[in-house]
Amino acid sequence: MELEVQQIKPEQTYNLRHNILRPHQPFKACQYETDHDHNAFHIGAFHNDELVSVGSIYLESHPEFNKRRQYRLRAMATAEAFRNKGAGRAVVDFAEKIIKLHDGELLWCKGRTTVEEYYQKLGFKPFGEVFDYPPIGPHLIMYKKIQK
Repeated sequence: MELEVQQIKPEQTYNLRHNILRPHQPFKACQYETDHDHNAFHIGAFHNDELVSVGSIYLESHPEFNKRRQYRLRAMATAEAFRNKGAGRAVVDFAEKIIKLHDGELLWCKGRTTVEEYYQKLGFKPFGEVFDYPPIGPHLIMYKKIQK
């Protein structure tokens, strides 16, 4: 499948975030205060000019990891028709290239337990215990060391 992956504006992520991740919440729940931070960036994968997968990356450290420069992946969402076709992987791979350029050492996220296997396929490892992330449900910290 032909994909074009690029950095996008945070506002471009909101529809997929809402439709996939928080359909039963207000649209505003998909807009994060950190979306416009100087060190934040947003990645989108397009198929025939349609945005099919998004991920947002923030310079944010998790207190349990000792890596100097950590980035957090948030709001990873892929349209249902484009799952298992490489769109999400393309977003994460593109993000990792940018993180490497900024000397990032670790990428981590709070992933839903229902997608733990997906993140493992992307090279992430689980960390700690499952926890509740209201109002969404059970989550797990996942992390991936960035290879130089």
